[in-house]
Amino acid sequence: MRSLYLLSIFLLLKFNVFSQNIKSIQLRSSNENNYTAIVPLGTVLELSFDDLEADSKDYQYKIKHMTHDWQPSRMLSSQYIDGFDQNTIIDVTNSFNTFQNYTHYAVQIPNINTIITKSGNYLLSVLDAYDEVVFTRRFVLYETAAIVGVSVVRSRNTKTLNTEQTISFSLNHPNISINNPSQEINVVLLKNNNWNEQITNLQPTFFKSNQLLYTYANKTNFKGGNEYLNFDSKFVRNTSLNIVKIEKHDVFHHYIYPHTYNPFQTYKYSPDINGQFLIRTLEANDSNTEADYAMMHFTLNTDDSFEGKEVYVYGAFNDFSISEENKMTYNSVTKSYEAAILLKQGFYNYTYATLDANNVVDSNEILGSYFETENEYTVIAYYKPFGSFYDRVIAVGVGYFDQNR
Repeated sequence: MRSLYLLSIFLLLKFNVFSQNIKSIQLRSSNENNYTAIVPLGTVLELSFDDLEADSKDYQYKIKHMTHDWQPSRMLSSQYIDGFDQNTIIDVTNSFNTFQNYTHYAVQIPNINTIITKSGNYLLSVLDAYDEVVFTRRFVLYETAAIVGVSVVRSRNTKTLNTEQTISFSLNHPNISINNPSQEINVVLLKNNNWNEQITNLQPTFFKSNQLLYTYANKTNFKGGNEYLNFDSKFVRNTSLNIVKIEKHDVFHHYIYPHTYNPFQTYKYSPDINGQFLIRTLEANDSNTEADYAMMHFTLNTDDSFEGKEVYVYGAFNDFSISEENKMTYNSVTKSYEAAILLKQGFYNYTYATLDANNVVDSNEILGSYFETENEYTVIAYYKPFGSFYDRVIAVGVGYFDQNR
């Protein structure tokens, strides 16, 4: 029993070390200003990340085909990959001229060793030298066998008129025979490429020739949320957008303009990139290896703490996850929540999320929710006819909220 306990502690500590040392994880297409990992089959995706231990470890990537609800599919790797499903990441470069040393890892998929041949959901795992999972990321490869039309409007429910948005969509399939939509078709609605904000288990509300319509009044409603906060640390030695103060210690410390909690605030338009982030520096040529890390100080002013709840900094930079590293602590002297997170130079969107005693995450409690907020919604259509052994992704549609409609 004692040995099992010690092993559990060791694994927990090992995971925490990994989570602290692995930074700036990105999985997205190589197209400029594209932050999604939902791309057409055959598109090149690039995975990149930094290891702050800077000792050039041997990391491998592994790819696994998944079902529409992210369970391992029944397919063998040879049925969806031409080549190998697991390979060593060989593009390894040490940082140059930075206060924080790190090793940068990158790999493109597909590559000469790994060519994915089937559409669907995929889980990409990065493994260490002991074949233990360091982190995972999801991506989706889709076909253009059908067309999804997406419409986003203000909620039609009088109770949520000012706080929610309604998504309606159609699946047009002139070249695919769908005999039983309730069994053969699954759809997923995704908000701002955040897998924590999704709606599933939807059935068509109307059937037409070669077309399925999904026009719910409430079931496809999302909270509008608010525009994300942002900062830009493209200059590590000088202040930039929403950076009010810089100090030099072992690394540079950047103090982000404080946000004051106001439960009665109204919506104010502010352009954002829907929670995403972009690594960049204007002080060097190669942001991958010459961008430095800075300790970013977040401050949320509020007269009282949120009783029974914890507060976290939340965004794509941490995969919209809740972790100890991004947890804020309440300072009763300054009457504010504070957090310090080591982040690579770049432009970042972020917000604040609360976690209650039932482990329910609420990303709208602090900044509010408004129907006017500009959001991106993605509809993913999965097709698995009778007798098939995997979920094809036959179409993906994207819609944006336009408050003038």
